[in-house]
Amino acid sequence: MILRWTRFVVAHRRSVLAAWLVLILLGGYGTANVGKLLTNRFSVPGSESERGLDLLRARFHERGDGAFTLVAQYRGRAVDAAALRAAAERAAGRVPGGKAGPPRPAGAGVAYAQIATPLQAADAKNYTDRMRGAIGRIAGARTYLTGFPALSHDLQPVYNRDLGKGELIAIPIALLVLLFMFGTLGAVLVPFAFAIATLPTTLGLVWVVAHFGNMAQYVTNIVTLIGLAIAIDYSMLVVFRFREQLSAGDAPSQALERTMATAGRATLFSGLTVAVGLALLLLMPLPFMRSMGAGAVLIPLVSIAASATFLPALLSLLGTRVNRVRIVPRELLARRASGAPGMWSTLAHSIMRRPVIYLVAAVALLAALATPALQLHLTGGDNRSTPRGTEAAEGLYLLKARIGPGALSPQQVVIDTHRPGGARAAETVAAERRLIDALARDRRVQPATIQAPSISSAAVAREANLLDASERALQVRAAGRTDAGTFQAIDLVHTIRDRYIPAARFAKSDTVFLTGAPAFSVDFVHKAYGAFPWLLAAVLVVTYLVLLRAFRSLLLPLKAVLLNLLSVSAAYGVLVLVFQHRAGTAIGLGSSPQIEAWIPIFLFATTFGISMDYEVFLLSRVREEWDHRRDNERAVAFGLEHTGRIITAAAVVMIAAFSGFLAGSFVGLQEFGMGLAAAILLDATIVRALLVPAAMKLLGRWNWYLPERLRRAMRLRPLQPGAEPAS
Repeated sequence: MILRWTRFVVAHRRSVLAAWLVLILLGGYGTANVGKLLTNRFSVPGSESERGLDLLRARFHERGDGAFTLVAQYRGRAVDAAALRAAAERAAGRVPGGKAGPPRPAGAGVAYAQIATPLQAADAKNYTDRMRGAIGRIAGARTYLTGFPALSHDLQPVYNRDLGKGELIAIPIALLVLLFMFGTLGAVLVPFAFAIATLPTTLGLVWVVAHFGNMAQYVTNIVTLIGLAIAIDYSMLVVFRFREQLSAGDAPSQALERTMATAGRATLFSGLTVAVGLALLLLMPLPFMRSMGAGAVLIPLVSIAASATFLPALLSLLGTRVNRVRIVPRELLARRASGAPGMWSTLAHSIMRRPVIYLVAAVALLAALATPALQLHLTGGDNRSTPRGTEAAEGLYLLKARIGPGALSPQQVVIDTHRPGGARAAETVAAERRLIDALARDRRVQPATIQAPSISSAAVAREANLLDASERALQVRAAGRTDAGTFQAIDLVHTIRDRYIPAARFAKSDTVFLTGAPAFSVDFVHKAYGAFPWLLAAVLVVTYLVLLRAFRSLLLPLKAVLLNLLSVSAAYGVLVLVFQHRAGTAIGLGSSPQIEAWIPIFLFATTFGISMDYEVFLLSRVREEWDHRRDNERAVAFGLEHTGRIITAAAVVMIAAFSGFLAGSFVGLQEFGMGLAAAILLDATIVRALLVPAAMKLLGRWNWYLPERLRRAMRLRPLQPGAEPAS
């Protein structure tokens, strides 16, 4: 079927390339406009914190995540509360539904005022500049407009710059690696042409999908990084095989058919495994993760289509010109094309002689690195790693120093009595006071930050938005002593939900929610990791079935899945060592007692697919040689010799790209970059170069075991007579 398809593509190669040119142009239009449709909206549907935010918006016309804070720092004079209040009201007037709260002291010479809005942070941040323009000057004071929307506005350029570093570093390194590996300009053009075809086309599809729902702002960066990796991987595998066949004396048409039947087939199965890994994000019960998955899963699907159409059409046009304009010596090119023994051959034969030693040493190393992953602590995120230098960040750190980090993200208990005046009912007030007393006795709470209608005058309660207009709903606020994502804040959320609210004994008809940043952090982690194990199991099963068809073996796919899990676990362990245990501070990286919760999920989805690329490349070549000679040891050594340098070169490019994140300002991005780089490095060296060959040597003919009944069910061709594997 692949041969028939290849002949069809070659016969219509100019039409195929013209069709891709049209897709590139259309995709370019979508790429230029996709940014307008992307957003950083975040929600946890169905969670208590999300329902509390909805209630805040419906009854109080505010959302905690859309609130601003105006901070004034006075120099050598007393706080002018009236001027601060007037400035806050002017700023509130520039955002729809904005409402300025009363000024509050924050130590000597510092005061602040909250500005509530009914908007999500993603929408509220767009009013930051207008609000700052309306604040004006306050005599003798320096003002800072901060809060989550302002932080998002100010840090977006910094975030984009940090994300772009990976691409800026990867492109020149990719060019150097490809020039050395391919050795000719004709061949180097192929991966860049592949990327030019697939990336705009994919981003154009993202633009289309974004019209039907929210798409995360960073999907373009994920598409670019994964797309670049796939373009290099697939082009190297196919071009190297095409040149190998040309060197063996095949005519260009024969060489291309042989290439697509072997390396081309491998790219199709590889693309499916990458898509399956990224589909994990598509199935997560969180909208922003699903949107990232929807964009990311498009790149392997588009790459599969390009590998089956664009690559053979392009190589058919290039023919022997793929070897034009040499950059490395002719002898080196000839040696590569001939498959003459080299470093990889030496390593392969060494492993064949001592497989147990290599296997035990490699497993011990990965297990040692994976062990710290048992200490992995997750956080939903907070302000601890916010880089300094912007107005919003400086205002944030000023308040943190004066009133403590917890006051910036208080716990909010929202009560809806479902009847006008119900907030003043005796039963509700009594329950409210019991809740306040419990919070005041808790050492994790700052007593001075407790706010509730029953301990405030009616005017103060309304001004602070503790009561809604009809006195149907009320809220109780209390700030902890630590940031929203810390262990202490998380434990306080559970205590309030499980003990304090039930013990307060609100009426059965009342609806009570705990919301705010700490509760949101808890609900995000619970929602994400409640589904993660089941989705992970589904990804592993589907990947196994795809590889079962690709490798025509019962055991090889199982080995591939287990080793991939081991390498990802080792990457998690590296994260713990570098950031939680502070080993990275020696090279200028940040540190954190917790890993941001989105990282392990994104890390698995991204690296599982890319790592499986390498597995498919290696084992497809091993399988091909096994089918040809039925010599297991020779097949393993042959496969490693002919794919080792391709896997290594592709890994170097990706490690360079991911390492660019380490130079960023955000600890979260540093964690993501370190995890990706560590996973790819370990997979391309320890796993593919040592573990896989050693395990396959020890398994012997069992590598190729496939029950006859299963073979018939999969409609595979029978083995040659006399070549049945051991059973």
